Amino acid sequence: MPLHIATPLLESRCLGLATRRSVWLKLEALQPPGSFKIRGIGAACEAHLRAGARRFVSSSGGNAGLAVAYAGRQLSVPVTVVVPQSTSARARALLRLEGAQVIVHGPSWQEANVRALSLLAAGDAFIHPFDDPLLWHGHASLIDEIACSGLLPDAIVLAVGGGGLLAGVIEGLRRNRLEDVPVIAVETAGADSLNRSLRAGHVVELEAITSVATSLGAKRVCQQAFACSRAHPVHSVVVSDLAALNACRHFLADHRLLVEPACGASLALAYDRSPALADYSRLLFVVCGGATASLAQICQWSRRLRRAGDGQPLPTGATDTPDDS
Repeated sequence: MPLHIATPLLESRCLGLATRRSVWLKLEALQPPGSFKIRGIGAACEAHLRAGARRFVSSSGGNAGLAVAYAGRQLSVPVTVVVPQSTSARARALLRLEGAQVIVHGPSWQEANVRALSLLAAGDAFIHPFDDPLLWHGHASLIDEIACSGLLPDAIVLAVGGGGLLAGVIEGLRRNRLEDVPVIAVETAGADSLNRSLRAGHVVELEAITSVATSLGAKRVCQQAFACSRAHPVHSVVVSDLAALNACRHFLADHRLLVEPACGASLALAYDRSPALADYSRLLFVVCGGATASLAQICQWSRRLRRAGDGQPLPTGATDTPDDS
């Protein structure tokens, strides 16, 4: 049995009325560790275990680390996760709840990642948060489930951070002969490395992450996601932090499910009736989930953004840790 579950595929009356379209939700927020990450990370951990791995090592401040920790507990393999100093107390507590050893190092994910790599010893397997073919192959199972359901969307809407989900979804579309189904890839301003890369014609690294959608906080999208976006019909969209946060609160009210701002970024297109949806009548939103943000934190971010003005960076220390989607 895989470590992930086959998640519900539901039609959303609320989002359908908001967009005046048929809207379907793939509820990845209901995965055991709280996000889609377990699909690819679970597959990678199982592959490394079969190859003889005796410990999993990863670097993350959020959902990727939680997926590794969950996989390790299920497979009875010890897990070490290196997190940056900015990682929230909630995220650290969730990692320890899954039985992971948590090491705090460096101001950002990049430094934590270097530290994690330095810890590798014989018998260890490094689990990258988003840049690994094993992950993309595992994430593609999401599309396998949609294809088996018989639903054929006109477009798939998803959030992009490091690009692992995007690469996996496009792999899944290809292997199910759905190459013509476009993907609408959504980022928040301040975590928009894919959008800037596509406009530049090459992968661009951000100087810093200034968005509150920290699960989108990869300063550089992986090369595979960039290449897939050039070869597949991908429409890149950037929304504001406040739009993402508002979408989280609306979605909680509509569907009784709390998601992180990274997921809210994609949902914002529906709640704000984005022109990016205009050409499609049947939309599928990947509700990617996220377990490290609380409703109180989302409300606090919203208040600060309203005081600062929509689209303005938060004061230093107001954001959570840059993460790894």
